[in-house]
Amino acid sequence: MDAYFADVDELIRRFDAQDYLLDDGTATALFLALRLGRPLLLEGEPGVGKTTAAKALAAALGTDLVRLQCYEGLGADEALYDWNYQRQLLAVRLSEARGERLEEADLFTEQFLQERPILRCVRHRGPLPPVLLIDEIDRADDEFEALLLEFLGESSVTVPEVGTFAAERAPIVVLTSNRSRDLHDALRRRCLYHWIDYPAPERAAAILRRTVPGATAALIASVTGFVASARSLDLDKPPGIAEAIDWVSALAALGAADLAPAGAFASLGAIAKTPDDRTALAEAVGDYLASGATG
Repeated sequence: MDAYFADVDELIRRFDAQDYLLDDGTATALFLALRLGRPLLLEGEPGVGKTTAAKALAAALGTDLVRLQCYEGLGADEALYDWNYQRQLLAVRLSEARGERLEEADLFTEQFLQERPILRCVRHRGPLPPVLLIDEIDRADDEFEALLLEFLGESSVTVPEVGTFAAERAPIVVLTSNRSRDLHDALRRRCLYHWIDYPAPERAAAILRRTVPGATAALIASVTGFVASARSLDLDKPPGIAEAIDWVSALAALGAADLAPAGAFASLGAIAKTPDDRTALAEAVGDYLASGATG
């Protein structure tokens, strides 16, 4: 398999150059997926950096990123391939104008085939294979998982009317899941697996310093401390590192040098995503500030 990185340390350094601070576990999972040529399934709570990891991987390698956003009802015509019906209709009309007759088989050939993200990755030609991000696979239906099995196992796509397309070099595949539903064993068996947890406060602070350089150390410390404690609340959408970044950015934009009532309450929309969560977080912020657990 291709040695995209000499070792895990080089991978961490290359990600660092893309402003993505990897933990050792995630770095090792990415390194092994690349070295072994296996798809990687990244699971974790929303906002822990799963999607961003795939983007950073493509940037670190200097290759294309192809993103397939999953949703309920996603099918082969949007993920694998489709037929260019307008071009087929034009071909029929041209043949009729010439007094010719097209057979159905003549309309389902490679010239009328439209590449969707997965087939595009299989047929990719270039010095490096693309990174295919299959984002939030848990939002798709069970049937879509079945459509992926051939591709994940063999880096190929079969179009019944044309044949099987096999990749010259296997695409680099990263699947993400928020675990909103269980994925089938058949899909999991085809992938290496890694769970990304919420970062520890020290690492969260390092990420925030890198991502929001204009924020003060006191503000970053306050926000990371509160966000970590807020995850123990009974929230609909517990805040992840993405929400912490948004909140620090909002507070810094308001000129806040520390977590103070005026800015904290005004900017809660950065971490509260439902009315109930906003109420709970507003009360928690008040208690957190009253306890003096800032700075």
